[in-house]
Amino acid sequence: MDGTSRFALVTVFSLWFFILSLESSEAADICSVPSSPINFPENNEVDDVVTTITVEAGVTLALKSPSDPDYPFRLDGNQLRAARVLDYETTSSYAVEILCTKTETGLLFPLNIVVLLENMNDNPPVFDQTLYQKEITELSPIGSAVGRFAATDLDQHSRLYYTLTSEPTGFILQSPTNPEILVDAHLDYDTVKEYQLKLEVQDTDFASAPDGPSFSATTTIQITLSDGDNRPPWFQPCTKYVVGRAVICESAGYTGRVNLNEQETGVLSLKPGPVNAIDGDTGINEEITYGFLSGNDDGLFAINPSTGDITMLRSADVLGEVNLLVMAAQKNNVDQFATTQVVISVQVKSLHVPQFQKPLYEGLITSMGSVAVDQDKKALQILATDEDYAGVQGINPYITYSVEENNDFVIVNGFLFLINDVEDNTFHLTVVAKDTTNDETATAQLVMEVKIVPPGGFRVGDMAALGATLGVLLLVCLVVIGVLFHRMKKDKGNWRKIYEASMFRSSLGNGPSDPKEAIQYTNEAFQRDEGGDGVDSGGPAGGLNAKADERPAQGSHYDKIISARLQSLQAQDTSDTDSHKADSEKEVKPILTKERRGEDGYKSVWFKEDIDPNAKEEVVIIPDNNEHDSEEEDNKPRIRDDDDDEEEGTSYKRKVGFADADLDSGLGVKIGDPGEDSESDRASNTSL
Repeated sequence: MDGTSRFALVTVFSLWFFILSLESSEAADICSVPSSPINFPENNEVDDVVTTITVEAGVTLALKSPSDPDYPFRLDGNQLRAARVLDYETTSSYAVEILCTKTETGLLFPLNIVVLLENMNDNPPVFDQTLYQKEITELSPIGSAVGRFAATDLDQHSRLYYTLTSEPTGFILQSPTNPEILVDAHLDYDTVKEYQLKLEVQDTDFASAPDGPSFSATTTIQITLSDGDNRPPWFQPCTKYVVGRAVICESAGYTGRVNLNEQETGVLSLKPGPVNAIDGDTGINEEITYGFLSGNDDGLFAINPSTGDITMLRSADVLGEVNLLVMAAQKNNVDQFATTQVVISVQVKSLHVPQFQKPLYEGLITSMGSVAVDQDKKALQILATDEDYAGVQGINPYITYSVEENNDFVIVNGFLFLINDVEDNTFHLTVVAKDTTNDETATAQLVMEVKIVPPGGFRVGDMAALGATLGVLLLVCLVVIGVLFHRMKKDKGNWRKIYEASMFRSSLGNGPSDPKEAIQYTNEAFQRDEGGDGVDSGGPAGGLNAKADERPAQGSHYDKIISARLQSLQAQDTSDTDSHKADSEKEVKPILTKERRGEDGYKSVWFKEDIDPNAKEEVVIIPDNNEHDSEEEDNKPRIRDDDDDEEEGTSYKRKVGFADADLDSGLGVKIGDPGEDSESDRASNTSL
């Protein structure tokens, strides 16, 4: 209840109470109430005290009840109580009359009490309907009203609050306290034809927490769109494009064929189908009319204005194409129209259908993207010929090939390719050859085995076998490398000994500079052990006739080889070079031995008798090639050194020659000596 109504009601009851009080002024002296009218809340409990009556002694009270047995009050002594639950929405006020009787005199005085019920928030708001239905056009502008959907509340609140609980759908409320719904977006019939809105009402503000009880209610608003006439006819089939809010459906046109000098009967067969247009506004589906705009100047064709079917009026006598421009428009609104192109091809009649060269083709494909091959491992070609093109060996350029009901294979220029990943299998396919000029077709069977081979042509088993083979080869290589390493390590010791012998030769070669003072000796005993026919024997090829100054030059072939090997050895044993030089004299002594040692890799200078290491003898190492040096020595005159020995007497110097060819075996030491020992030679041997 608002303030104005409540004030009016209080005023009325106050006047009425005033009149009653005048009548019972005397009763007021013996019984009364604290105040009147009395405010009492609704939705009370039974026997709640409404008011307490003040009475004098000797005065009795009685409730003057009406004839209604459901009277809402009763007296309990001097207290007025509620006999039942009171509801403001049913009765908002009550007038109670109490009889005050004075027992001494028996006088009866009435006491009138006004009870005003206080309105409590105990009722929810209510919509008139649980479902509201509205229809609007899709062309409704933004801000236009859909409708007002108000709720009522028995508690007579001054205002109710509304909200849309559904997701944003292009509609809004005008305000939280005004339940009028407005369009808030551009609507499209083809996108959404119907909207469902949920509207909620509450007797307290949604934005703040209520101080007391709060009640709410919901309803559903169903908004249906009607299609607006805003689109032209669309030729079918067509491709849709959305440009902003506009929807455009583009048609690729139609094609057909007729034979030269022949008139087709009935409706022409066109591709992709007969001429057909529909209203772009499918909700309206306005009737469509058809007509030629251009291209039919010769009057060869006619079009049905209602169905769009094209027929021939007479035969065509010129080869080529006829381009017809067809218009489709709405019957009741010709401003909505569309056009398309119809191309009729006039051609010579086909007398033969295509024929495959073989009824059955068999092939193999080993990888995706590769061409199929036949049993001879040649590219498999699937070819159909047309006898209408006999002049070019039956090759019809208008024939296209396809595989029926399979998308894993494609035929390009008669060659079959696999274009998708498939498992190994044998496929039984049907190949179709089609003449695109007249749609004549031929079929053949194709048995294609797919056996995928990994890149490189090897399978898993092949790769495993290859890996095992490579492993065995690797093991063999490691063994060979080990053997070579062992041999190189052994040869390293041999070359070290050659190096030591070279150092020995260098240390002993620092004698007198005059070669005439050096005498070469040949160990005859060694030569006799070797058979006496060596290159350093006392025969014609050797002996004392070879002077020290006539030994081969240092740049000979053998010296170059020795020098290269010694340099390699020195590079590996640089850390030992200084120790070899420091101990060179010590290393000379062990190779001067009386005993011959035939051990492998052992290098020694062998004499019949031991040589005194302290004797200042000069040892000369003479490089010796078995072939080249022997020939030179045969051509040289044998020169004896007896005269030189006699001139020097017992202080002569001897030279020991090493044959380079025998250094590896340790047997290449020779001492220049004549064929037969002279007295001086024997004296030298004795001193050695």
